[in-house]
Amino acid sequence: MKALDGIRVLDLGTFVAGPFCATILGEFGAEVIKVEPPAGDSLRRFGTHTECGDTMMWLSESRNKKCVSLNLRDPRGQQMLRDLAASCDIVVENFRPGVLENWGLDFDTLHALNPRTILVRVSAYGQDGPNRLKPGFARVAHAFSGLSYLAGEPGRIPVTPGSTSLADYGSGMYAAIGALIALQARERTGGGQCVDIALYESMFRMLDEMVPVYHKFGKVRERMGANAVNVAPHAHYRSRDGRWIAIACTNDRMFNRLANVMRQPELADDARWGQVAQRIAQIDEVNQVVQEWIGTLDHHEVLARCDEGDVPASLLYSVADIFDDEQYRARGNIRVMESRAGEVAIPNVIPRLSETPGEVEWLGTELGSHNDEIFGALLGLSGDELATLRQSGVI
Repeated sequence: MKALDGIRVLDLGTFVAGPFCATILGEFGAEVIKVEPPAGDSLRRFGTHTECGDTMMWLSESRNKKCVSLNLRDPRGQQMLRDLAASCDIVVENFRPGVLENWGLDFDTLHALNPRTILVRVSAYGQDGPNRLKPGFARVAHAFSGLSYLAGEPGRIPVTPGSTSLADYGSGMYAAIGALIALQARERTGGGQCVDIALYESMFRMLDEMVPVYHKFGKVRERMGANAVNVAPHAHYRSRDGRWIAIACTNDRMFNRLANVMRQPELADDARWGQVAQRIAQIDEVNQVVQEWIGTLDHHEVLARCDEGDVPASLLYSVADIFDDEQYRARGNIRVMESRAGEVAIPNVIPRLSETPGEVEWLGTELGSHNDEIFGALLGLSGDELATLRQSGVI
């Protein structure tokens, strides 16, 4: 048994945000029907291309999905979409507000077709507000959320915070959480509801104490590079052999351990830097002392000493480091699967459930690979009807 066995999801999204929500649900057993235009989803051409014609992004992020093609500009395609939606528990979309309404598939229509259907809507700015009709992608969401303002060195150009698709994945994850909450609520109420998430909102929600601090004290957090706002030393330092190492001293006890590891226990005296307020007040000096110590050692020596002293530390991993790491291997975080492009390594399913674990059964399939199964078996169309639809460009 899988956790979401018996749940059917209609994935109308494109690129990452909406489809990632559906991907998560599919990993835990939901039947996901991926609807694409007859020319194919844009994600098939986004990213690193492979010999099968689709990109690595498509192969990885469209895992476990049954792919159908449907021309939603054709009235027959719109009617087929409504028929599909009526048989689904969850409908996921990430178009601009109004697009779904133009296809005759707004929430009221969905509710009339199937009162139990849950509509998950991911958009740049959400379904209401003055910006609701503006276009947006993850980079714009990072900017609007306040995240990009924080990324980079003080006084320098703000940089991309991590992956350029971070907001897509974050909002897709929140969308999946919303879908699961709505499913649980449906068990009590019997009815579906609308889940509404904006791309920027997932990033805004992760800005820790910035909102209450600005509201109460009027303080605007500026770019701090690798430093943290409330603790020190809590940054990145370069070893003698040129590798970057993250050190995290989140409290005075941790700094005392680091001082002992550095063989400079006096640094943690109350007269010096024993209190976090003292270290924050002299953060540049603290970082310089830590950097001078780390700069005298190769990275493996630094990490070994930190492990011995129970100081949180890690090498700043490249993807090559990740592939070589025993922890990733032990957790099974990377899975290698056969695909239309040969062997492909993908991030494995998270989180791990002890009784109903998720699974990747297949990677992204060919365009329209499940047309006959879905339109034939689910909608009851005959072979002749399907042939006519193909000839007329509806599928």
